[in-house]
Amino acid sequence: MTARPWLLCLATAWLAGCQYLPEQLQSPSAPSPIQSSSSGSVFCHAELPDFDNVPCLLDDWVAFGLASQRGDRVWREATLTRLGGERSERRLARAVLLAWGDEQQWDRAAALYKADLHGAPAELQPLLRYWLNELEGRRRLAGQLAESRSGHEAAVEEREALAEELEAMAEKLEQLTEIEQSINLRQQNE
Repeated sequence: MTARPWLLCLATAWLAGCQYLPEQLQSPSAPSPIQSSSSGSVFCHAELPDFDNVPCLLDDWVAFGLASQRGDRVWREATLTRLGGERSERRLARAVLLAWGDEQQWDRAAALYKADLHGAPAELQPLLRYWLNELEGRRRLAGQLAESRSGHEAAVEEREALAEELEAMAEKLEQLTEIEQSINLRQQNE
């Protein structure tokens, strides 16, 4: 009788697959290791991404992209100063960082992406290209919004100008009506 529940649990675990088992049995504050068949256990999620740690390449860059998206202005500025240098990986990391900054930084980010995308490892290029396309989409939408706002402002200004012109014409019409009434009164008195 006691073997039956154990067999049922083992069969369920076997049928469910390994995705429900924890990847590691470490404390949550420690960095998560990623198993690589060639290098064993490698620690990923470097604070600043680079091209050197090939097994963690995508994980490091995705983690940095998420941190850039979630970070505030102070964190971005501090990280931007740490990302000095003209190496391709540093310039691309700056592009990721600037892409989540102000709209004024988006042009610089797009230029960095376009200039250094070809220098990234082949495994990383699709992710960087996706981020560049997403940035270009945001830039295009921001441009359309600015264009729409300027069009709206122009329409409001035109409407105000037309309202002033209408008011001036109504005043002139009223003056002409008074003049006409004055002329008609004189003609009746004669």
